[in-house]
Amino acid sequence: MEIKNSVALVTGANRGLGRAFAQRLLDRGARKVYATARRPETVDLPGVEVLALDVTDPGSVRAAARAASDVSLLVNNAGISTGTDLVTGSLDVVRRELETNVLGGLTMIRELAPALAAHGGGAVVNVLSAMSWFGIKGGNAYHLSKAAAWAMTNGVRLELADQGTLVTAVHLGLADTDMSAGWQVDKISPSDLADAALDGVEAGSAEVLADQWSRDIKARLPLTPEEFDAAMARALAGLTAV
Repeated sequence: MEIKNSVALVTGANRGLGRAFAQRLLDRGARKVYATARRPETVDLPGVEVLALDVTDPGSVRAAARAASDVSLLVNNAGISTGTDLVTGSLDVVRRELETNVLGGLTMIRELAPALAAHGGGAVVNVLSAMSWFGIKGGNAYHLSKAAAWAMTNGVRLELADQGTLVTAVHLGLADTDMSAGWQVDKISPSDLADAALDGVEAGSAEVLADQWSRDIKARLPLTPEEFDAAMARALAGLTAV
């Protein structure tokens, strides 16, 4: 599909990657951009149509889907990272990451699939992470949620193929957003990430590896678990927390 003249809905569009997606969609000629956030008053981007949306609230998702029935492109960007581990961390917090990062995106797809079909199939962009493929102490709830979101993305791609909907998985290492402010490491800019994802949509790509970090980690997946863990330990040793 073409971005120009599309009608897009971006979740979590009040800051970071979501705001960059909304801006680049406008810049690239989208006819309408629905910018959504739990607190709609925090969306400050001129030219968008603001909608209140909590992806963990089915009623809120249904209301947004009714308001945006002309959508041809869904960008599932909303997500959280709580710094929680799986064995010792709060199970309620683990559930909250799964509810937001996996089921929130799935609920959006389920509600908007009929609208996408009605507008020629359209496309879904799921913003994932290189952490779909590796864990780290202090962040394994996030790893679990992004691995599950990757599996969800692959599943809905198969299920929506018959209606002509492209489903694109976007993986990245770190973007220069508030979420990664505590790390001194090369980061992709939000605008560059959004452009890479939208270029992938226009190319009909099922997967976008947006930076070298995600490409390197994806290339290690054929290794044995022992080899993979050792390679990741070496790679992670080079990261510096502020």
